[in-house]
Amino acid sequence: MTRYGMVIDLNICIGCNACTMACKAEHATPPGVFWGKVLEKEVGKYPAARRVFLPVLCNHCKVPACMDVCPTGATSKREDGIVMVDYDQCIGCRSCMEACPYGARTFHDKAATYYGNGRTPFEEAKQSFSEGVVMKCNFCVDRVEQGGDPACVQTCPTECRVFGDLDDPESKVSRLAAEKKARPLLAEKGLEPSVFYIGS
Repeated sequence: MTRYGMVIDLNICIGCNACTMACKAEHATPPGVFWGKVLEKEVGKYPAARRVFLPVLCNHCKVPACMDVCPTGATSKREDGIVMVDYDQCIGCRSCMEACPYGARTFHDKAATYYGNGRTPFEEAKQSFSEGVVMKCNFCVDRVEQGGDPACVQTCPTECRVFGDLDDPESKVSRLAAEKKARPLLAEKGLEPSVFYIGS
């Protein structure tokens, strides 16, 4: 059995947001919609103050709370652990947004465009969703099915993201998680996320 997941090393993330932009380009998400983003804050006091970064995305939980509350079955989990949204079945009730403790979903409430004159040919070709639906990261499932990595992983200049099969103890992602004692966010929620972090 395969269970896809990701390890992110916070010690080498530089907060460049290349992952954020790669995700937007890959999926042509509308203005204001980010399937992945980088949270940042300043810690410490001058002269030792510094900025810390936390890349966040859908955690593709083993026990997805979002799926349990979906009234139409629009949210489902594949056998490989990737949690998907069927935009044709989504009614935009936003129950999944309330259930997700990671804030990983966004409601797309209007057909906003970047240039105000309708969707560009690029958006027409890439977008598979309509307004009034809840959207989220899908681990770039099309890339994964072709043997590639998600766009955020491929574009990261510091290679702080590693993607692969968590159920394979010999995979790079599994070995890294074990060796560096990677941990998920909000483990106490019992959702068994598939995204792990190294560092504080």
